Amino acid sequence: MKTVPLGASDLHVTPICLGTMTFGEQVNEADSHRIMSRAVERGINFFDTAEMYAVPAKAETYGATETIMGNWLAANPGMREKLVLATKVAGPSRGMPWVREGAGMTAADIIASCNASLKRLQTDVIDLYQIHWPERHVPVFGMPYYDPSKERTATSLHEQLEAMAQLVKAGKVRHVGLSNESPYGVHEFVNLASQHGLPRMQTIQNPYCLINRSFENGLDETCHRLQVSLLAYSPLGFGLLTGKYDAMGIDAPEAPRGRMAVYDSMKKQRWGRPEALTAARRYNQLARDNGLTPTQLALAFCYTKWQVASTIIGVTSLTQLEEDLNAWGTTLSPELLAEIDKVRWEIRDPAL
Repeated sequence: MKTVPLGASDLHVTPICLGTMTFGEQVNEADSHRIMSRAVERGINFFDTAEMYAVPAKAETYGATETIMGNWLAANPGMREKLVLATKVAGPSRGMPWVREGAGMTAADIIASCNASLKRLQTDVIDLYQIHWPERHVPVFGMPYYDPSKERTATSLHEQLEAMAQLVKAGKVRHVGLSNESPYGVHEFVNLASQHGLPRMQTIQNPYCLINRSFENGLDETCHRLQVSLLAYSPLGFGLLTGKYDAMGIDAPEAPRGRMAVYDSMKKQRWGRPEALTAARRYNQLARDNGLTPTQLALAFCYTKWQVASTIIGVTSLTQLEEDLNAWGTTLSPELLAEIDKVRWEIRDPAL
């Protein structure tokens, strides 16, 4: 598996990234360590996490994922140098006072969060430090429209970049990126960096999958022209695109115990909309009709799209890890891609 560059940086990563937000909640520490070790054995050099993980976010597991990863790094000398390690500073707390007090994300907040992540990860430097969600009001996490009346910005983009610059200058961060951002945010961050000699955003981590292709509604052009790489998250639509919920839905007592079935907070988000499951069933059947598993179709869609630099996979077992990695190399014919686009034309992006 050849590596690809991230943005205009010197980071080169595998086109599959191991996401870790299940570690510390759905996956215990021992199993998390086995999954990370196996991912490296299979050639993966890119791990992504965040200070707020595990998910669903709660005070008891805040920082648990980074701690688990740090313990694994400490137990495997020399491993850190083989990996590109990414983590994220949480945006405004959004009802999570255990992340930080207040509703903002100041320069001091960013620096404090980075220092805490470094300690939990037991490393001296973070290769890619990302802003998990915008400090300003942006229609994300299931909100379809921008509403100016909800704007409560307290920290300018310039101040956020200056905080990142301090971390880069101190040698604590190599490169910086965004997550859950809009075209406006990407443009402004890149322009400010150019104007003021501040760190340039190299990546954007946004949802991208068969039931949410909103990235293609203009943000793909923005990132292409500005040389900002997409790290696609939720390629399996929180499990909907594996087919495991096709027969009985997510609320049935006998439904598989994935995130959607187990955690009520997940059902209330974009992935839990009835329309999202209806759309997923269409794509899943399309996969079967073409001799593929739903997982193969969904992952191959992301793995082969020009818009995607690296696809972030989240797993709860070694079996799932192997299945996701084995989907690499699956090709989709022009005719099948046309069928996928036909379905999207009818149902658009229900998990927006």
